Amino acid sequence: MKHIFYTFALVFFIAGCGNAPQPPFQLSDFSDEISVKKIGKRLIDLPYGLNSLEPREDEAQEVFIAVHGGGSEGYEWIYPIKTIDTKQKHMHFYRWPDNGCFQNSAEELAVQINNLLSQNNSFKKVSLIGHSYGGILVTHVLKHWNEATPLEVHVVASPLLGTSMLKSICGYEPIEMLPNNTSLFEWRTQHQLDSAFKDLSEDPQQINIKGSLITVLPETYKGNRLGHNWSISWVADEIF
Repeated sequence: MKHIFYTFALVFFIAGCGNAPQPPFQLSDFSDEISVKKIGKRLIDLPYGLNSLEPREDEAQEVFIAVHGGGSEGYEWIYPIKTIDTKQKHMHFYRWPDNGCFQNSAEELAVQINNLLSQNNSFKKVSLIGHSYGGILVTHVLKHWNEATPLEVHVVASPLLGTSMLKSICGYEPIEMLPNNTSLFEWRTQHQLDSAFKDLSEDPQQINIKGSLITVLPETYKGNRLGHNWSISWVADEIF
């Protein structure tokens, strides 16, 4: 009887070792039959930290990480993540406590990226896309990047100029120029159309960063006003 038990145990152990661990929430869960709001809630309910959205694939050559903004409900990321994903990209979502200062979360993300790169030398590139306040976080990672692997950063509808609160409470200092081996793409919404910025006298997206490439988004997207949350979908369609 013991022999039979150990045989079954060995079979299940071998079977388990042959399968990659499954993330708790995967890209395959982004079903068109489920409302975007419900999927978004599952996304934003992920634990703080770097969350893989798919088992690691052998052909993946790029680490791609989406970073949400303040008060995100997750739904604005569903279409962009599905659109951006390819076999060459290993997709992640970075969940962080966006009701406080960004520095600790940015430094933790940098550590997690370094861990990924040290564990797998097949990754030839790291890409970050940060929306709104998430753009502040990813540019902090960019500002201190010193890895041999190239880093490409996209910020969408992000107040990189900073606000008085960010500067006084969090000590925010905008990045002024790009480190070696990095690139930065700024995707700016039109000030008067962005619900997060339109009531501010100064557009907090307006900043001069040496080496950055800037694109101003159009007024509409698929027949809708192109505002704060739609901006990520437009960028996903346009570039990826």
